[in-house]
Formats: sequence, structure tokens, C-alpha cells
Amino acid sequence: MRLVLTGATGFLGRRLAGELAQGGHETHLLSRNPRGQAGSSRWDPMAGPPDPALFADCGAVVHLAGEPVAQRWTSAAKERILASRVRGTLNLVEGLRRCETRPEVLVCASAVGYFGSRGDEVLTERSEPGTGFLAEVCRQWEAAADTALELGIRVVKVRFGVVLGGEGGALAKMLPAFRLGLGGPLADGRQWMSWIHAADAARLLVWSAEERSARGAVNAVSPHPIQNKDFTLALGRVLRRPAVIPMPGFALGLLFGEMSEVLTGSQRVLPEAAASGGFQFRHVEVEEALRALLY
Repeated sequence: MRLVLTGATGFLGRRLAGELAQGGHETHLLSRNPRGQAGSSRWDPMAGPPDPALFADCGAVVHLAGEPVAQRWTSAAKERILASRVRGTLNLVEGLRRCETRPEVLVCASAVGYFGSRGDEVLTERSEPGTGFLAEVCRQWEAAADTALELGIRVVKVRFGVVLGGEGGALAKMLPAFRLGLGGPLADGRQWMSWIHAADAARLLVWSAEERSARGAVNAVSPHPIQNKDFTLALGRVLRRPAVIPMPGFALGLLFGEMSEVLTGSQRVLPEAAASGGFQFRHVEVEEALRALLY
């Protein structure tokens, strides 16, 4: 299959590009800064629709591009986060609208932030959206992706939990403190953390493109979510370091502002759609996943 991939230079995009290459897929990368890479073209999602010629003979589009969420949420940053996802996705769909022959499927990233903070409630793809900034971003983001449905394109919206990978993402940011024995739970540590190994995340994106029964929302999370306090203990055991120094909620607020809700929000999410569709997770327990990543 020939795929077009946006956001290919990001942490997950790099993983996915490797997975696609191993699977024998031909991949064309769209990036704001292609840097002369073979098989890549320049496209700024905020500048307008991509050239329809980029999608010639393309079977699937995987759309991962978006402003990083992990930054202090000033008013300007929140506008960039929202616009990069909504306007960027609408521009992508407009490019697909102009194609003479359209791809079969659009796989668009989303996030479990869609659910807001829900305490101990068990959440599946059938659960209603929550409240808060990230929930609203995800709701509008997914609605933008769904505009491709009117073009006869199958749409899959992959709601990622915390993607664990040693080379980037949340885990890479945690490792320095934990390796010094300074890690610990965030706030009271009781918030649920829905996570996925980066390799499973990349495989699930490929599955979403290839599996014709996959459509609508797909939760990209391990079948076994874990509370933050238990995650930190597991990471401490893997690193053979204590992990008992808590980071109080007020300190997180001082450091990160409103963005701290990403760290203290609770989403107990299950991958119902992937499991019922036959996707096989290779990493379902967090301690095993961490060992596979770090050793």
C-alpha cells in the first residue's frame, strides 16, 4: 500500500515511518521542514490544502501533525494547539476533496483527552466526551476529520493515551529525575493513566489503515490502564531506584499552569474497538513494557 504520512518528524511519526518501511509499504512524508528527505514533500497544514498530486495512487493517509500539547498553555499556545488540529485537518480534507482519485481511508490522530478527567469511570469508544480544553480540542479535531466521510473516505480517529518510548514523549521527560531517584507520583497518584507502548501505537495505526472494519473512534491504549502511583513504582523497580518523592498538585500548577491538567487528569480507558477488531497488543503490562523499552 502507498501511504501519505503527516507529522512524520515527530516522536510517533518516526516510529510509524519505521514500521511502515518494515512492512514493505511505500510512504510519502508531508512535513513543514522535509530537509531534502527522499520521499518527502513540503506542506504547512496551516497555510492551506496540500497539492492533490501528492495523493496520486495513495491508499491511505495517516495524519499526525499538530502543535505540541506539552507546553505552558498561554492564550496564544492554546490557539495554536486548537488551530493546528482543526484548521490543519480541514485543510488536509480539502486537499483530498480536490483529488481525482481519493484514498480509501484517513487515519487521524486524536487523544484520550477527549474524555476529560473522569475519575474511576471505565471509558470506551462509546463513552461521551468530557469537558475542559483538551476535550474540546479533541471533539473539534475529530469533527474535522469526519468531514472526509462525505467524500466516501473511511475515517478512523485514533485516540492515543500516553505513548511510552525511550526516545521521546512523556517517558523520556521522566527518566532523568527517576534515574536520580527523585521520581514519584504526581499529586495524589490516584489518577488513572491510560498508556501504550510506542511499538503498539505504530502497529495500531497501520492496523487502522489496513483493517477495513476499523472506522470511527479507536482507543490506542493498553488493555490494562494503571494508576499514576503504581506506574511510578513500576518505573522505579525497572530502574532500580526509589520512586516515592511526590510532586504536589499545587507545584504542578506553578510549573505548568493549566497544562498540569494533562498530568493530573484521570482517564481509565479501554481499547474496546481494537480488541473486538482482532488487534493483538504485544505489551499489555506496564512493567514489562518499560523493561522492553529501557533494556
